[in-house]
Amino acid sequence: MPDLPTPQDAAEAALFSECWDAVLSYADLCTSGSLTANQLATEAFTLGMREAREADFAPPRTSGRRAARLPMIPLLLTAVRNTAAGWEAQGLGHKLDPDLRLWLNSEKAARYTGLPLQRPVALRGLRDMQEADASLLWLAEVEALPLPSVARRLGLDPAVAAQELEQVRGLFRDRAHRAHLDTPMEAECRSYARLLDAVTRSSAADTPDDLSRHLATCVQCAEAAACLRLHGGGLPAALAGGVIGWGGLAYLERRRRAAEVRLGAGRPAAPESDGGDPKEGTGRSKVLRHGLLGAAVLISLVALGVSMMPMGGGAGDDTAAASHDDRQPVADPTSVLPSASDPASTHTASAAPSSSATTGKPGHKNPDPEPQGTSSSTASTGPDHRATSSASPTAQEAGTCHASYDLVNQWTDGFQSTVTVTTTQALSGWRVEWSFRDGQKVTQMWDASVSQSGGQVTADAADYNQSVSANGSLSFGFLGTWSGENSAPYAFTLNGEPCSLS
Repeated sequence: MPDLPTPQDAAEAALFSECWDAVLSYADLCTSGSLTANQLATEAFTLGMREAREADFAPPRTSGRRAARLPMIPLLLTAVRNTAAGWEAQGLGHKLDPDLRLWLNSEKAARYTGLPLQRPVALRGLRDMQEADASLLWLAEVEALPLPSVARRLGLDPAVAAQELEQVRGLFRDRAHRAHLDTPMEAECRSYARLLDAVTRSSAADTPDDLSRHLATCVQCAEAAACLRLHGGGLPAALAGGVIGWGGLAYLERRRRAAEVRLGAGRPAAPESDGGDPKEGTGRSKVLRHGLLGAAVLISLVALGVSMMPMGGGAGDDTAAASHDDRQPVADPTSVLPSASDPASTHTASAAPSSSATTGKPGHKNPDPEPQGTSSSTASTGPDHRATSSASPTAQEAGTCHASYDLVNQWTDGFQSTVTVTTTQALSGWRVEWSFRDGQKVTQMWDASVSQSGGQVTADAADYNQSVSANGSLSFGFLGTWSGENSAPYAFTLNGEPCSLS
């Protein structure tokens, strides 16, 4: 395993420190344990920094502009993915997450290294931007850093950072739109290109039924729509999924949690508005409240542990054992890049931020959502465990599965949700069904194929996540439209058997 590269100057040393926790966080998602994650992160970090240095010294194009390059953090994250692919090719795949191995050997992975015009729109759009603009977009949207921090990091005036970000979002949309038009596509997709551009420009524009049906079945156009629609809060997921690939949504959630820890620990909560509860997904007040809540729960747990220490064991020890996890989120904002001479010491996330970032899901081996909604064999041991699992079609019994519905985001006429199902039985295939009360329509789904008849929705396993171990979990996400009311669905079933719901 190579040693970490040595910083060439103080500026590069600061850059190393800023990027390391992001690299280690994604490497942890890709592997089966802390030591292996450390090895993957070190190798990928070395590869990515070598790429970046070579690009800096490469001769510019004839126009005077250097060759297009991703900003530093996404460049290093793609190095993690590429290093993992190298491990798989070298016979070291047993060190990787099983679902990542399936993805690496699928057509989905080939898109990220195949013909340039067939790569995801988000990846091409971000790469085509000036590096400073792309960095601003990535740090604010995916890494979820506060704008003043982003402005200081990039040398911008904090007073105009918000305005700069809005301009950069518009620039990314233009680049993504051009990339979509340059993509080789079917005649039907081409016929919808102008309409797709029009309806994604405004939050007030209605999506025609025929376009909605097309987006539900065409991955290529659905990805483009997510990049073109700047309103509604879907841009971070479009960037993470389109640039990173496997595990993009889980990585995004980890960075959100790390940001909540920073905001909760270092900033006072914003005062509540007298005008009522804020809407979902708007403002920083929600993030601040969640961060403070996590810190408060952490303090309570520490106090409980201290109070029970003189008892010499019992419930306190059981609680500690149940919450122990060697794969806690490692994207700790307080972590420091270790020295190059001691790569084994790189997995150094502090306990306090990790605990507060994962409060509410005790006992789950990987507290983050399963990457890309794929299956997990981890059993739930906590009372608020929301991971999911499925049972075999022939062995499933009533009461052996549990469904969890999470409304991730909601805007004027649309919403984003995830469904998680747990079971005590093993599966070689699964189908999840539920019903909507208020006429909601699913327009796009990932990690499952969707069909809908009236209010009843059916989600069938994708090719790469059909198998679920006993006491394991499955999850998938989707976008939908609503009007009037958007109440939670009901009557969840797994392979035709009813599931309890929370």
